[in-house]
Amino acid sequence: MARCAVCGKKAITGNNRSHSNVATKRKFRVNIQSKVIDGRKMKICTACLRTMNKNLTA
Repeated sequence: MARCAVCGKKAITGNNRSHSNVATKRKFRVNIQSKVIDGRKMKICTACLRTMNKNLTA
């Protein structure tokens, strides 16, 4: 399962709800991107990537 190397965020489960309120299982997946940071290839979520970019430019 994909997991962020910085914050450890991973997919969580929940339900799809139809118009008749029937529940079927689904997954909320994390937006994982593969990036080279400090010379190492890491799988990092976009939320952490945005935070890193914000701290670098400030």
